[in-house]
Amino acid sequence: MEDMIFYDRLQFAFTITFHYIFPQLTMGLSLIIVYYKWQFLKTNIEKYNNAAKFFMKIFAVNFTMGVVTGIPMEFQFGTNWAKFSELTGGIIGQTLAMEGLFSFFLESSFLALFIFGEKLMGQKLHFLTGFLVFLGSWASGYLILATNAWMQHPVGYEILDNGKFVLENFSALFSNPWLLPAFLHNQLASLVTSSFVVASIGAFYVLRNKNTEYGKLFLKTGVTFGLVSSLLLAFPTGDMNAKNVAKYQPASFAAMEGIFETEEAGAEIVLIGQPDMVRKKLDNKIAVPNILSFLTYQDWNKQIPGMDQFKDEELPTNIPALYYSYHIMVGLGTIFIAIMGLAVFFLWRKKLYSFKPLLWSIMFLVPFPYIANITGWYTAELGRQPYLVYGLLKTSEGVSPNVSSGNTLFTLLGFVALYMLLGLLFLVLVGKTIHQGPTPQKH
Repeated sequence: MEDMIFYDRLQFAFTITFHYIFPQLTMGLSLIIVYYKWQFLKTNIEKYNNAAKFFMKIFAVNFTMGVVTGIPMEFQFGTNWAKFSELTGGIIGQTLAMEGLFSFFLESSFLALFIFGEKLMGQKLHFLTGFLVFLGSWASGYLILATNAWMQHPVGYEILDNGKFVLENFSALFSNPWLLPAFLHNQLASLVTSSFVVASIGAFYVLRNKNTEYGKLFLKTGVTFGLVSSLLLAFPTGDMNAKNVAKYQPASFAAMEGIFETEEAGAEIVLIGQPDMVRKKLDNKIAVPNILSFLTYQDWNKQIPGMDQFKDEELPTNIPALYYSYHIMVGLGTIFIAIMGLAVFFLWRKKLYSFKPLLWSIMFLVPFPYIANITGWYTAELGRQPYLVYGLLKTSEGVSPNVSSGNTLFTLLGFVALYMLLGLLFLVLVGKTIHQGPTPQKH
């Protein structure tokens, strides 16, 4: 049974990790595309229109890959997690169906119109199609987050005699106190990724002395959006999410912050340390006293319960993975603020385009927002364990009893091979688009 649960979780973790490479770019990039198109309508400067169409090509490749890699996850609800789907389908089926029927079709339909319909529709309607693509991508994120928010903090439900969850209050799904902070944090994280991608392409063009006009435009846009989104990611949205975890999942909060023992007056914030699960302590710890209590409750001496205050079965099942995921996310977020802040300073001083060390840094940092986004999701999902629905339905109770661990492992290996090919295809297509550049090709 333990092997079956492990491989079911491993397969879903792999497929969703690979899948989320793509929507985390499209959600943020859609806003930047709308910005460029709006700038074109306002100024009638053609480079803004070309920039919007250039990034929509990259958006389209990401969107297609996201669809291809997202479909298997829907099937896994039936194959690997049949009991979970049976018990909770009356609730999560609502938001997932809405995401597919409304958001996906809105996004895909108007994506096609944006790419192929500019001459037919005119510029104002073309802008509208771009805005509707943005609206569809963000609505998709909202509905997915509504599903996850219910799993993290279940509200508006009733449990029938047969163990099935049904909705008692539909509006509670969307007024869930977990939802809005999680959604805003997720969307800003996507915007950070998109900003780094836009800025890195700009840095690439400037360093190669190719498409330099667009390179400078992309750098200016990327670092400006990047600084604003990185700051808002930390505060208020990151702060709001951390307070939600402290309020609704206190055992997870203690684990992700590395609080093994409750401190009498005021909890320290750990900057560096390695969890020792045998001796239940942090090795090589560097911490600042009382800061965590102040950040969480605005009270320097507020006591925060440590892991010693909870039963073993209430604690997350993989405390080191949760702790490291959280600290990687926070550490990278701090680096992003520093890099983007420095870049905006040099942009203001009109020295960004000639300062090569910073341009190289921006270009090679582009994988790290992806890592930060994924470790952020790991933090949320590892923190919820050992539950699928926090406090109500354990992970061990949601697996499909008739699917063996061997079958799951075999299909996992198939996914790994297939996704490697898809990943290479994606890199070739995006690389070719970047190589061609945003200037319209003459035929």
